[in-house]
Amino acid sequence: MREVATNPDKEPASRTIERDLRRRIEDGDLAVGDRLPSERNLAEQYGVARNTAREAIRLLAEQGLVTIRHGSGVTVRGKTRLLRFGSERYARTLRQETGLSPFRAEVSRQGREASVDCRSITRISPPAEIAERLQIDPETETVVRRENWYYADNEPMQVGVTFAPWSIVEGTPVADSAQMGKGSLYARFEERGHAITTIREEVTARMPTPDEAKGLRIPDAVPVLEVTHTGIDQNGAPFEVTIFTMRADYNGLDYRMPVED
Repeated sequence: MREVATNPDKEPASRTIERDLRRRIEDGDLAVGDRLPSERNLAEQYGVARNTAREAIRLLAEQGLVTIRHGSGVTVRGKTRLLRFGSERYARTLRQETGLSPFRAEVSRQGREASVDCRSITRISPPAEIAERLQIDPETETVVRRENWYYADNEPMQVGVTFAPWSIVEGTPVADSAQMGKGSLYARFEERGHAITTIREEVTARMPTPDEAKGLRIPDAVPVLEVTHTGIDQNGAPFEVTIFTMRADYNGLDYRMPVED
């Protein structure tokens, strides 16, 4: 029988088993493609009931660490990071060729299937840090706030909250629709005279909030990357800010840019 470390706070046995198996996967003791022991064998190894072993496997699957195939067992899954390609993702040529949003084009380019869930669209007074980046007066001007959840192969990757001045988006799908049409968000901005020509992206790391951890299915001790993106038009004016909250274990940043003199 495998000896499992006890937890002074009486951690559920399923969590203890999940944590032990996750450590073995991360250390390479269980490699990509390896089959996990059956529920019966896990129950015997850890001295628990089968439903406890089943719950531990479910927790691993929820994190994307294993694949459950009924009739053929549970295998360790390879985790390929979804890369964010910086300025390339906003290129007009890519938008015109694909007709897709930056995220959908990026995911498709990496051989995965994208989906986006628009959770809310509201008109609000901008928070101070958003108003500062958009160079607007928070006392007199409002913004549209759009909250999108992004998935690759049905796994949650990130949350994006976009803010755009009402004076720019009024009367466009950006103001009230989840359906952006061909070219998506940035095509609609360009139709209003704001072509994205420069981006500023501020990247930080932090631990997720409880709601983020639950919604993004983030395992314990895994941080998030927070990317504060500002879109700047051909006249040097900022016209949208999006705050992306990304699973650090599922996402990577790949930026290429010229070096200033």
